[in-house]
Amino acid sequence: MDGRVDPARIARVARELCDPDVICFQEVAVNFDSLEGSAGENQPELLGNLFTNYRAHFAAAVDVPDGKGGRRRFGNMLLSRLPVRQVFRHSLPWPPEGGVPNMPRIALEAVVEAPWGLVSVVTTHLEAYSARQRAAQVERLCELQAERAAHAVTEPAKVYKPGPFEPFARPAASILTGDFNMRPEDPQVARLLEVWVDAWGIAHPGTAQPPGFGLFDKQFASEPYCCDFVFVTPELAPRIASVRIDQETQASDHQPVIVSLA
Repeated sequence: MDGRVDPARIARVARELCDPDVICFQEVAVNFDSLEGSAGENQPELLGNLFTNYRAHFAAAVDVPDGKGGRRRFGNMLLSRLPVRQVFRHSLPWPPEGGVPNMPRIALEAVVEAPWGLVSVVTTHLEAYSARQRAAQVERLCELQAERAAHAVTEPAKVYKPGPFEPFARPAASILTGDFNMRPEDPQVARLLEVWVDAWGIAHPGTAQPPGFGLFDKQFASEPYCCDFVFVTPELAPRIASVRIDQETQASDHQPVIVSLA
């Protein structure tokens, strides 16, 4: 919140918060010196080097020329110190809409070997300014979950030689997280809750999730509100041990959401 981009500080804060097994970042940039506070640093590379005992995966939603022969990239990042089996980068729908700022969006999925078995962790960042685009993106996320569930019960084909046809298990269990750019009462949140359950609601039944955006910055929010969620498929609900929102750190304009599963 002091206007300085400092990956080393971000890494330190993340470790101090909970020593996480899996970390999901949004708004990670490469060569975007036009972003406030940035010198155009390669943030995925820097963060990957700072988390030395993690595997780092980056997905660019925006990938454009910088005018100097290079590329500018902007998207989401996932780091895991648990083994990662497969990684998917899902481009989300981007229906044309004039008159409002908007950009391509992506969902990054990693199939992680948790202590109890495989789980897909998906992190995303939905459109902020277009409700139409955001609704299309929500629908695609739901379609992807149906695809996961179908893969989980499909007998893999026999493969007689190694290569890209080698089958890897894709579990139905998933964790969906990120900046959804909509409030809890938004109808699109209700659509997501037809497929997943809200981790906060499991850990704190009957208590509204506290605001996690706009606490320390009024540039994009006239009042604090909640738009960063963690959803889990129903079979993971009994594993939710705790969920908390750190409302003190000013390392970001969004407050960290920390979920523990057992």
